[in-house]
Amino acid sequence: MKKTTHWIVLAMAAAIALAGIAGARPAAADLKSVADVKSDMRKLWEDHITYTRNYIISALAGLPDTDTIANRLFRNQDEIGTAIKPYYGDAAGNKLAALLKDHISIAAEVVKAAKAGNNDQLAEQQKKWGANADDIAKFLSGANSNWKEADLKNMLHRHLDLTTAEVTSRLKKDWVADEKAYDDGHVHMLMFSDALTEGIAKQYPDKFAK
Repeated sequence: MKKTTHWIVLAMAAAIALAGIAGARPAAADLKSVADVKSDMRKLWEDHITYTRNYIISALAGLPDTDTIANRLFRNQDEIGTAIKPYYGDAAGNKLAALLKDHISIAAEVVKAAKAGNNDQLAEQQKKWGANADDIAKFLSGANSNWKEADLKNMLHRHLDLTTAEVTSRLKKDWVADEKAYDDGHVHMLMFSDALTEGIAKQYPDKFAK
C-alpha cells in the first residue's frame, strides 16, 4: 500500500513539473498570425502619422490642445518600442522608443521654426531630423538583417519629406497640397510598418502561428 502511494505521489509530481515546463513556453494557441501582428503594427504607425498631423494642425494654429496631443504622441513611441520587445528584448524596445521620441522632439522644433519663418533654424532642425532618421535605420538594421539600412533610410527620409510638406502646405494655406502630403504619408507609413512586420516574421518564424 505504501509502495503504491509512493508511486502515485511521484507520478503527480512529474505531472506538475511537466505542466510547469509546458506553461513556460508560449502555447501555439497563444501565438498570433503574421496578419494579426501586421494589423497591430499598422495601428501603432497609423497613430504615429495621425497624431503627428494633429500636432502640426494644433501647433501651427496655436490651439489649447497642443500639449495634450504632444503627450499622446510621445506615448505612441513607447507603444511602438513595447511592440518589438517580445522579439528583441526590453533594452532594444526602450532604445527604439528613445530614438522615436527624439524624432518627435525634433519634429516639434521643425514646426516651431517653420511657423516663425526662421529658415536658418529650420534648416538646422531638419539636418538633426535626418541624422536621427539615420540613427533609427542603423539601429533597426543592426537588429534584423532583413531590414536593410539603405532601404530604411530611404523610407524614413521620405516620411520626413512628406511631414515637412504638410507643415509648409498648411502655412501657405495650400489645403490641396496639405491633404495630398498627408494621404501620401499615410500610405507610406503603412508600407514602412508592413516592412517591419515582414522582417520580424522572416527572422522569428517560430514566434508566429502557422
